[in-house]
Amino acid sequence: MKKGIHPEYVECKVTCACGNSFEVRSTKSELSIDICNECHPFFTGSQKIVDSAGRVDKFKKKYKLS
Repeated sequence: MKKGIHPEYVECKVTCACGNSFEVRSTKSELSIDICNECHPFFTGSQKIVDSAGRVDKFKKKYKLS
């Protein structure tokens, strides 16, 4: 590995718009993000399926999935 060409790898404080913060390692010392695992609908269980023209029901009926 060549010396002097790689960026410095430091502790990074990540702050989400929801107020959650955590630390990772990065080449930057601070990051500000819009969404994290604490507020993302997929991880919180509040995800909603948008059914356009009954496609989900049609799929369930086709494959007999209740």
